[in-house]
Amino acid sequence: MLPNDPAILLSVINTKLRDQYSSLAALCDDLDVSEDEIKKQACRYRIRIRCRTEQIQITPDVKSQKEKMR
Repeated sequence: MLPNDPAILLSVINTKLRDQYSSLAALCDDLDVSEDEIKKQACRYRIRIRCRTEQIQITPDVKSQKEKMR
């Protein structure tokens, strides 16, 4: 089960990827959750998860924030 609080969600994902898992796929497999579910939950908080080789970047979704400011 994933945390509902966005700060805790990011913290949990970052910590587990840094300390325990080599990829988002391995983390998802162990937590029995799909990558899409994690990405959808992050998207609700306007956070985008990018997977590049073995590096995970969690960045604010700037496009959504700009559209909201209009």
